[in-house]
Amino acid sequence: MKRLFVTMGIALACVAFATSAYAQASATATASATIVAPISITKTADMNFGNVATNGAIGTVVLTPGSTRSSTGGVTLPAAAGTVTAAAFTVGGSGTYTYAITLPTTIEITSGANTMTVDTFTSTPSATGTLAGGTSTLTVGATLHLAATQAAGAYTSATPFTVTVNYN
Repeated sequence: MKRLFVTMGIALACVAFATSAYAQASATATASATIVAPISITKTADMNFGNVATNGAIGTVVLTPGSTRSSTGGVTLPAAAGTVTAAAFTVGGSGTYTYAITLPTTIEITSGANTMTVDTFTSTPSATGTLAGGTSTLTVGATLHLAATQAAGAYTSATPFTVTVNYN
């Protein structure tokens, strides 16, 4: 009988140790991070609507991101177009990341006490761009609004307008 109790005790001890050995498990992992190059944007060309004339009625000049323009209302575009360019920027960053584009809503350009409004900004690419090998070209157009009696003069913005890019 004593032998039975000793055998049962050993068996019970083995079961107890076996149960506690399987009650817990552990594993390890490492932590890592990749630092990407900061996104950047550099202006390569200013926006210029070129030479514009009004014939006594309000109108607009629409400048596309491709640097082509059209007119509406009382605006005419002279044959001597002058310098016509959409604003252009180089976006830089990491690899083939995508980025979001934020354009201004409205700015004013002035010549002395006279003003015109520039709005409806558009871009190519539109809303989101993709870096190709770490760079991308971004062009921006807009709409220029002329009054019926817009005074002659060279109009410019008092402060540059801001185009913002952020990684997606």
